Amino acid sequence: MSAPYPFTALVAQQDMKLALLIAAIDQGVGGELIMGARRTGKSTAIRALAALLPKIPVIANCPYNCHPDKTPLGHCEACQTKPGVAGKTTSVGIPVVDLPLGATEDRVIGALDIERALHAGEKAFEPGLLARAHRGFLYIDEVNLLEDHIVDALLDVAASGENVVEREGLSIRHPAQFVLVGSGNPEEGELRPQLLDRFGLSVDVATPRDIKSRVEIVRLRDSYEQDREGFIKRWRRKDLAQRRRIEKAREQLDSVATPDAVLEFAAGLCLKLGTDGLRGELTLLRAGRAFAALEKDDAVSIKHVRRIAPMVLRHRLRRDPLDESGSESRIERALESMDTA
Repeated sequence: MSAPYPFTALVAQQDMKLALLIAAIDQGVGGELIMGARRTGKSTAIRALAALLPKIPVIANCPYNCHPDKTPLGHCEACQTKPGVAGKTTSVGIPVVDLPLGATEDRVIGALDIERALHAGEKAFEPGLLARAHRGFLYIDEVNLLEDHIVDALLDVAASGENVVEREGLSIRHPAQFVLVGSGNPEEGELRPQLLDRFGLSVDVATPRDIKSRVEIVRLRDSYEQDREGFIKRWRRKDLAQRRRIEKAREQLDSVATPDAVLEFAAGLCLKLGTDGLRGELTLLRAGRAFAALEKDDAVSIKHVRRIAPMVLRHRLRRDPLDESGSESRIERALESMDTA
């Protein structure tokens, strides 16, 4: 398999790239929903970011990518019960797992290993896509067309960070924490509100409308297709610089301060927009903190919150039948009114 397209060579789509960086810095933000036209670089950006990130340490031969430094309670059952297994470690690239629309529930959450059951007469668990995605990215293209029973399974895991499978006499529990990234065309249908709310960030993408960007995209892509190894080598220095930026942001994340004034601004914005619950404020806090760390700032500021507010709140607004403007316009108006208040 050829190496993915370099992340730093992506042209335009600034909101999509920033949202992916924020989700990579703080997995607790809740992933990203990308809605818009086809062929706008969605899957390319996700795979480019995963290839950009450093390898992760794992317990050798663990199908769930258990972290060797975690306490046994954070491990899967196999790593908890095998004596000395925690001492055998290796490193792997961050997984990017595609969840196809036609995948069965057994394929997603895991099921009985039929081959071992028939040949060895023993009940064994065959891990599914959620196991492979642990500590990585789970990418769902056309997420708005996902079948309801698969959505239900994802909601359960997204809420707990753990996959529990009980069927055919099996009772399996394993960690399943991943950055959920979904993409789709809004013209083909809407997401269920419960799944929509699980995405921390949401961005709309479109084909660039200016000639300069379109020419640059075509030129770079053609250069990549002509000589992939040479193209990747030319962009390696910029990608490595971006990797160091992400690593430093991760290290700084816990020390980023959040002034009360910023929390009051976030709460006031959510009140003005009428968002339900407190998930909007919590995501504004976490995404703002990750953005501040990315910018090498010691504290979250209102400037940071203003920048990430549309991608945090766009998908959390109730529909107003008397307001024909889009959600982003409503957010911008709310921000302007708070500036003049």
